[in-house]
Amino acid sequence: MSLPVVSLAALLLAIVLSFSSRLNVGIPALGLAWLLGALTPGSKSEALATAFPASLFLTLLGVTLLFAAAESNGTLARLAERAVALVGGDRRLVPWMLFLLAGAASAVGPGAVSSVALVAPLAAPIGARLGLPAFLVALCVANGANAGNLSPLSVVGIIANSRMAEAGLAGHEAKVFAANFLAHLIVTVVVYVIWLRRSEAVGSPDPAMARGGREPFEREHVATLAVLAAWTVGVVAFRLPVGYSALVAAVLLLTLRLADEAAALQRLPWGALLMVCGVATLVALVEKAGGLDLMSALIARLSTPATVNGAVAFVTGLISTWSSTSGVVLPAFLPTVPALVERLGGGDPLAVSLSINVGSSLVDVSPLSTLGALCISALADAGTVRDLFRRLMAWGLSMTVVGALLCQLFAGWLARL
Repeated sequence: MSLPVVSLAALLLAIVLSFSSRLNVGIPALGLAWLLGALTPGSKSEALATAFPASLFLTLLGVTLLFAAAESNGTLARLAERAVALVGGDRRLVPWMLFLLAGAASAVGPGAVSSVALVAPLAAPIGARLGLPAFLVALCVANGANAGNLSPLSVVGIIANSRMAEAGLAGHEAKVFAANFLAHLIVTVVVYVIWLRRSEAVGSPDPAMARGGREPFEREHVATLAVLAAWTVGVVAFRLPVGYSALVAAVLLLTLRLADEAAALQRLPWGALLMVCGVATLVALVEKAGGLDLMSALIARLSTPATVNGAVAFVTGLISTWSSTSGVVLPAFLPTVPALVERLGGGDPLAVSLSINVGSSLVDVSPLSTLGALCISALADAGTVRDLFRRLMAWGLSMTVVGALLCQLFAGWLARL
């Protein structure tokens, strides 16, 4: 068996393990990466260390530590409470407030998982109190978080843009964000309109909800908001490195005792960091062994230059239904885009990349994904949990087709703008 076939089999094994086992896929990915390094001719024993994405790790560490500190001292929770109170408990507006709240929290740094982990526990009781369907609440929170997930400041946005840059597609951060945001906005609008037409007395506000958000901002919360605002301005206006500047901001919060170090470290998603960096290491060695070229050839056989956007969105969406978008799908597929387009003899590499991003993200509301699981875990009633599980499962699977259609219709157009 040739080395490219062996390397691609190793990558596929890691993908299968990511949705068929509770084992963190980063662990077997690192083991498989070491084996590939040992099998690759001319590769030294340090191949694993050389392939490890140290820069990506430090970037993710800085961003997640900063927001873990802000979450540990209660700043993010107070922001969420006040945001919901702004709509006065109006049932028609609360879903969009949840969408925008989750999207904003996701876009400025921590990504969709942290955003849903923060907003879902607040959204579930709010929805129950206002008589909103659990399915609608879950979709607004998860789709909102995913809509902001590929911003240039977000952890997942950093992953997508860095992988695209490695494939020679740097400088398209705005289009990456816009394509993903618009796709999630479209599907959420459809669900919202259907609910609005079926719902009765949707305009009745809850007076108690309108008076929400009474827990005051203390000194540490105001100071934390100031640090977060300064970090955001530094990154956006002065182009400071996202991860390294976030590390400095986090150190400032901890040094000034505005957040508890132990609590912040406990909130760090170490498992996610291991998963992302482990798979990225494996992908680097698979690429060196020729496995990604082989994957490009296989996808090329299933599509044409005219249909590649929809085809790649469907394939990545199907894999992402059970697997990690940021930890598995984006690192594995984005580097293959130039070779895929070359093998097809046509196609727009940027449109294909946007299709991978959108196709793999739209399905993340599935209960087999972290986002869907977080929304379900926020519920208390067993009957509601079972019903929501079935609905989210059907929704996630249907998004493989919806994502393919959206990408086939609009990815090329957006890429040309």
